[in-house]
Amino acid sequence: MNEDRFNMSLRKFLKQVGVTSQREIERIVHEGKVDGESVTVRVVLTAEGTDLEHVVEGKIDLV
Repeated sequence: MNEDRFNMSLRKFLKQVGVTSQREIERIVHEGKVDGESVTVRVVLTAEGTDLEHVVEGKIDLV
C-alpha cells in the first residue's frame, strides 16, 4: 500500500464529509427546521465489506 496515496485519499474523503455535512446542517438551520437552542447530530461511519461502525454524536449550539 502506498501510504502517501492512502493519506491523500483519506484526507480528500474527510474534507468532503466535513464540507457537505456543514452545508446540510446550515441548510436545516436556515430553513427553520430546527427548534430550540441546540441540535443534536450523529454521524455513522461504515466501510463496505467490513465490520466498521463508528458513531460520533454531538450537540451544536444555535444561540
